[in-house]
Amino acid sequence: MPRANMISKLLEKAAVHPLDVAPHVKTGASRTSVLRNPNMEKLQKGYLFPEISIKHEAHLKKYPDAKVISLGIGDTTEPIPSVITSAMAEYALALSTPEGYQGYGPEQGQMNLRKTIAEKVYPNMGIREYEVFVSDGAQCDIARLQMLFGSDVTIAVQDPTFPGYVDNGVIMGQSGKADEAGKYAGIAYMRCAPENNFFPDLSRVPRTDVIFFCSPNNPTGHVASTAQLRELVDFARRNGSIIVFDSSYAWYVSEVAGKPKSIYEVPGAREVAIEISSFSKFAGFTGVRLGWAVVPDELRYADGSPVARDFDRIVCTSFNGASSVAQAGGLACLSTEEGRSAVQRVVGVYKENAQLLVETFASLGKEVYGGADSPYVWVRFPGRRSWDVFAEILEKTHVITVPGSGFGPGGEGFIRVSAFNSRDRVVEAVARLKKFLA
Repeated sequence: MPRANMISKLLEKAAVHPLDVAPHVKTGASRTSVLRNPNMEKLQKGYLFPEISIKHEAHLKKYPDAKVISLGIGDTTEPIPSVITSAMAEYALALSTPEGYQGYGPEQGQMNLRKTIAEKVYPNMGIREYEVFVSDGAQCDIARLQMLFGSDVTIAVQDPTFPGYVDNGVIMGQSGKADEAGKYAGIAYMRCAPENNFFPDLSRVPRTDVIFFCSPNNPTGHVASTAQLRELVDFARRNGSIIVFDSSYAWYVSEVAGKPKSIYEVPGAREVAIEISSFSKFAGFTGVRLGWAVVPDELRYADGSPVARDFDRIVCTSFNGASSVAQAGGLACLSTEEGRSAVQRVVGVYKENAQLLVETFASLGKEVYGGADSPYVWVRFPGRRSWDVFAEILEKTHVITVPGSGFGPGGEGFIRVSAFNSRDRVVEAVARLKKFLA
């Protein structure tokens, strides 16, 4: 068998990174004297979503004519509204003129955008523009916050949880090795299951320095109630912990739901919480890259020094600021009623997709959660391993989902199904799933 074909077969069978079987690397090749970061060895397999991409590619090699539909990675598909792209285009064209050209901007973001986020996203919550740090996305802010906290802190995460919280913590040295169930020593896993309404029993959660919490939750789609978030804030205040609250999907929470979109709707949260968010999932900025973090003045370390001052230093040291063109688009999303209405219409498309998926799985007798105020649908397959369900669905329907175990031990037996695709593709996926699961 030719070597190229052999490598391809290896990738299909093992779903490994191409560099692991790179043909140009020869045994006995020279090496540097630099030791590998030992924490990299602790990471489990590959990062979840690249692993799925590898399996996707292997599937296409096996079925080259298959029309694969992705309901897996949360990548938006609806076009960005023209009111937003027009603002970015106008800004970009102005860069070609002496009057409109701008180079480096403030690392913390342009003040007009910071002010607009404070006023439009956090009305009546006391958030001030200088407490908002504009970024290139929530995932990048997770890494910068982990850099801020350092290697000596202890962390807690929901289980299941977005894998970026855990993996960044492992890389920073905040954990020991993982056990057979995939749990890392040194990380507190807060079980969030249907049996406890997807909110942890905090009386059984050990005290940690940092608590990562996402609502609406990725992957379960659960939206925490006011009472639940008040319990979380009180827990953090008693323990002297910092909450990192991920509100990236807050725009999916309907007004009639009556549930908080921000941690700062809870009294006392300014003293214990950082909030991160993103334009990716409500404005279609997955490729444009824009997000923000809020670090209130009242948030202090044990010695009384402000956390915001250190985060500002991290931002200025590791980041030259978000793209000014992207920030022009972000401003167009929020500063006018036209922009806000346009992105809300796009969110509405995904919410309708999610409802269709929920109804489909429910009609097939499946235990299904999420989807109401979230773009994610969480489906249980009792007694089945998540990767086996993922593989069987892909093999028989050419539909990509995400195995729940990729989000932590608590996700075993579930799959996550994303509403991020066009309506016609979701309708086609639903038809295939009905045929398979009926």
